[in-house]
Amino acid sequence: MDHQTMNEVNEYLVMIFNEVLSIEEEAISRSEFSDLSVKEMHTIEAIGLSGDLNSAQVAKRLDITPGTLTVSIQNLVKKGYVNRVKSETDRRVVKLALTKRGKLIYRLHHKFHMRMVEESLTGFDPEEAQVLIRGLRNLHEFLNDLKNQQRKE
Repeated sequence: MDHQTMNEVNEYLVMIFNEVLSIEEEAISRSEFSDLSVKEMHTIEAIGLSGDLNSAQVAKRLDITPGTLTVSIQNLVKKGYVNRVKSETDRRVVKLALTKRGKLIYRLHHKFHMRMVEESLTGFDPEEAQVLIRGLRNLHEFLNDLKNQQRKE
C-alpha cells in the first residue's frame, strides 16, 4: 500500500472517530436525554433491548471492569433508564433491562448508527461492501490483538 493512501485512510479514521463522538455528544446534550453522557449511552447500547444480560456480560461487552459498570448502572437506574430485574427462578441472578425511557434512547441511537451505515454504503455494490467489511474486520482484529498484548505487559 502506498504512503499517500495510508495517510488518507488514517486521516479519515481520525476524522470519523472525532465526528461521531462530537455528533453523539451534541445530539444528547440538545435532546430530552441531556442528563446522559456518551459513556452512559454506550452502556445503554450494550444492555440492548433483550433484558437478558447480567452485569458481568454487559461489562464484558464494554470491555470494562464490573466495578466500573456498577457505578454507571447505579447512575442509569437513578436517572430512570435501567432497571435491575431479579430472576423469577433464581433470586441471586439479576438481569439488566432498559426502562421505557432507556428503550426510547436506545432506538434513537440505533437509528443514528443505521443511518451512518446506510450512508457509508451508498453507491456500493455487494462486492465493494464486502471489501469494506473485510477492512473493518482487519482493523477490529488488530485493535483486539493490541489490547490483549497491552494487558499482558
